[in-house]
Amino acid sequence: MNSQNIMFVILAVLMVLSSLATVLTKSIVRAATYLFFVLLGTAGMYFLMGYTFLGAAQVIVYAGGIIVLYVFSILLTEGAKDQEIFKRKIKDASWGFVLSFVGFLAFVGVVLTHNFKAAVLAAPSETANAVTTIDSIGRNMLSSGDNGYLLPFEAVSVLLLACIVGALMIARKR
Repeated sequence: MNSQNIMFVILAVLMVLSSLATVLTKSIVRAATYLFFVLLGTAGMYFLMGYTFLGAAQVIVYAGGIIVLYVFSILLTEGAKDQEIFKRKIKDASWGFVLSFVGFLAFVGVVLTHNFKAAVLAAPSETANAVTTIDSIGRNMLSSGDNGYLLPFEAVSVLLLACIVGALMIARKR
């Protein structure tokens, strides 16, 4: 077993255990910490595959996102005990289970009706062998023409700004 396989197993175990801990913990600050370890593991996977740009972007963007999550979790839960947050009515929990089951059934329906083998056996195109460079990623991110992602990027940034303002308004009312 070479070092890349060992590192893959270590990162995979870290990510699985941290993601389970994120879901199962009752403290929002601990959940954010465990989520941070999941995102670091994802960045480690990118570095392991040789995608240094994506790994660095993962660390920079999501580390900043976790810091913002820390701030908002402290702002939004100040004065409230973590245990009080998780006291919910059985009715609310049952709706969650029903919606999760409906989503699972939709997922199974798509998997069973979609012909995945035909898509896998299709001949690869010439662009599949092309090397993606940081320059081409930057040009696509900042262009508004064909294959440009400037408009969706700006739409997401406006949506995130609206979420931040809404969270501040909720925290301010308390």
